[in-house]
Amino acid sequence: MGPIHSIEDVIDMVRRRASIMMYVICFGSVLSLWLALEQTHIYSSAEVIQIARPKIADELAPSTVVGSTARRLQLIEQQLMARDYLLTAIDELGLFADAPGLRPSEKVNVMREAIRIRGVAAAREGFSDDGTISVLTISAHMESAEEAQLVAHDFARRTIELSVNSRIAQARETLEFFVLQEEKLTARGAALQNRIATFRNDNDIVVEGGLEFRRSEMAAINSAILDIDRQHITLEREADQIGDSVRKATAVRLRATLNASMEGLQAQKTVLVARRLELAAAIETNPKVQRELETFERQLENLQNQLAETSSRRTEADVGFRIESQRQSERLTVLEPAPLPDFPVTSSRKKIALLGGMMSVAAALALALILEFRNPVIRSASQMKRELGIIPVVTIPFLDMSAKEPGLFQRSLARFGVGKFKPKRNQGFDSLM
Repeated sequence: MGPIHSIEDVIDMVRRRASIMMYVICFGSVLSLWLALEQTHIYSSAEVIQIARPKIADELAPSTVVGSTARRLQLIEQQLMARDYLLTAIDELGLFADAPGLRPSEKVNVMREAIRIRGVAAAREGFSDDGTISVLTISAHMESAEEAQLVAHDFARRTIELSVNSRIAQARETLEFFVLQEEKLTARGAALQNRIATFRNDNDIVVEGGLEFRRSEMAAINSAILDIDRQHITLEREADQIGDSVRKATAVRLRATLNASMEGLQAQKTVLVARRLELAAAIETNPKVQRELETFERQLENLQNQLAETSSRRTEADVGFRIESQRQSERLTVLEPAPLPDFPVTSSRKKIALLGGMMSVAAALALALILEFRNPVIRSASQMKRELGIIPVVTIPFLDMSAKEPGLFQRSLARFGVGKFKPKRNQGFDSLM
């Protein structure tokens, strides 16, 4: 059995519950007004950055900066959102000057919540996603329009600077690496060439084909020794043929001359034999020396190949560094500067106050309905007729003259000497049929 069946019942309920409804409406309205006054307007501004393609095609002059655009921008975003970087930006821009009691960690959290970096992927070529970003939007949500524009523009500028500096730094590091590698390989090649020269000198390998040269020299020495032996034999025969036909003094002089010539030939033979022994020893040990020499030459050839490849890459790295330094490669340009916002993005105070008042009225009506349904009393002749089918002859209002305990609001008023307590009259009735 419900007490509300018509508009008259609703009006009667509002009339009976007017006091508590007014309390709820007043409290809700005051609360809504306080929330509206405490509401802080937030302004939003965004700067759009376009990621332009390289001016020089990668096929003609490739850049040494590798990796997708999305990953590089992710690294830049991580640098921008670092604590030290945010604190530096706050000091340079003069943010939170009106809140000196705000701790650095709170400032960092506010900035991280206020700044948003969003990228729009470029159109795919085929079915693969190469991570290319075409447009980057940097937005800032601040309490004033000027700060929102300033922060969005400043962080867009910092993003462009970080992108340029990171690309140049990566290209420079690549170039320095290949330059250092080229210097190391050049030094190793020079040291190996000196070692080979020393080895050739120690082993009497002056020119290529030293083994054939030694063999030909040994053959010449053998021929010279044979010639000396023939001459020695001839001189010995001549000495033996000196007879008694000549005078004794002449014979002595001739034998002395022949002996001196034979001693000279013997000395020459001794030198040639010693040289032949040296050549023979060199020829016997030459295969081992030759193998060592071939090992050195292979090492030198490998170093020369590495040096040629490193020099080629160093040239490419130098071209890439020049391209990055002159900003001829992929670059970030401002497509749409951050505007000064005209209106806040948060709800207006009037709307909040009006919505709070409407919710207070709805809450008051809901509370009145709850109270009515918890105590479904027949309060009029029309309700008795509708609920019981009995038509009352006379309705006499019921007057409750007993004093009741005052409510909290009435006790508060009485404490300040405002208002008096009176016995409340029940809104029910007695019926005489």
